[in-house]
Amino acid sequence: MRERATARNAGFKCMKLGGEEEKSRNSIWRRRTYLVISVSVVCILGLLYIINFIFGLVPLFWDDPGSTASLEWTLPGQAKTDITSHLLDITRDVTPIPCHSHNDYWRRVPLYDALRWGCTGVEADVWLFDKELFVGHSTNALTKDRTFRTMYVDPIVRMLDLKNTNTSIATSTSSKNGIFDTVPSQTLVLLVDFKNDGRDIFPYVSQHLEALREKNYLTYFDGKTTHGRAVTVVATGNAPFDMINANSTYRDIFFDAPLASMPDSDSTSIQARGGGQGTVGTLPNSHFDSTNSYYASVDFRRAIGFVWWGTLSSKQLALVRGQIKGAHQRGLKARYWSTPKWPIGLRNRVWRLLVDEGVDYLNGDDLRGMTSLEWGERGL
Repeated sequence: MRERATARNAGFKCMKLGGEEEKSRNSIWRRRTYLVISVSVVCILGLLYIINFIFGLVPLFWDDPGSTASLEWTLPGQAKTDITSHLLDITRDVTPIPCHSHNDYWRRVPLYDALRWGCTGVEADVWLFDKELFVGHSTNALTKDRTFRTMYVDPIVRMLDLKNTNTSIATSTSSKNGIFDTVPSQTLVLLVDFKNDGRDIFPYVSQHLEALREKNYLTYFDGKTTHGRAVTVVATGNAPFDMINANSTYRDIFFDAPLASMPDSDSTSIQARGGGQGTVGTLPNSHFDSTNSYYASVDFRRAIGFVWWGTLSSKQLALVRGQIKGAHQRGLKARYWSTPKWPIGLRNRVWRLLVDEGVDYLNGDDLRGMTSLEWGERGL
């Protein structure tokens, strides 16, 4: 009897163990099934995301070969050497566009190339040597015939003299025609980048501008109001803010203020990274507004960061909006430099985003690309 009971108990145990093993196998099978299904769903969704991402990149890498095309300066039936007779009237039928010709002096025909495309801002890097201001990106690029006066001041004076001769508007000293015939009130921004000692350069720049100043072509601040004129001179790089701001009753050289340091009140919680803008003569509590500054600029990559996945993140977009709003609250023109240059599709996407968000000037090397954007009525 005891042996039969032992055998029965053993049988029950075997049945119990068998059932538990079967339950365990079923549980493992279910887990494996769920795992396979989950992995499959993730793989399918990931594949769809990758396909969507790749197709989204197509326009970013689909470069337009014509976007970087340059102007043809040879007119029909004329030699290139004859083009100088046409330069003074080069903007007759040109619509001005709020774009800034970066390193303008590198162009095939400096100043005129930018004006012919409609750019309303040009940039000259100046170096002071032997009491003369030379134009060039670095010292080894300087030559005796490429000076601030010969490349920019004198040509601008000649163009404005032509556009203000024998016109009824020119009879008023307070109303001078600007560079662009289609919009005579449009100012041309002459950005002067002080390359070596800014405190030494400043008085020479001011002296060289006398040819524009004496004819009332320069935008100026009279101690109460800033009066817009045909040319607005903005100093950047090593330009000393304290020297620009020193005269409280008259200024006709304005500062390129640091855009990264002026978010609007709604964006103060967002930490700006800085942007490489000049800080000579500035203090932590320096105040920038339209009485002493014109541009508010920043290095896009350093201040906003790298553009991943072909668009700005929500944090980056909030920072851009805050900076632009902050500049506008101070009466300044927001400008970003060092935006992505390639691929062309990515560059154009960032440019369009900045324009849509209210940036005042695009900064770039591709004049055709900047002027071909849809700026709308708010562009000027």
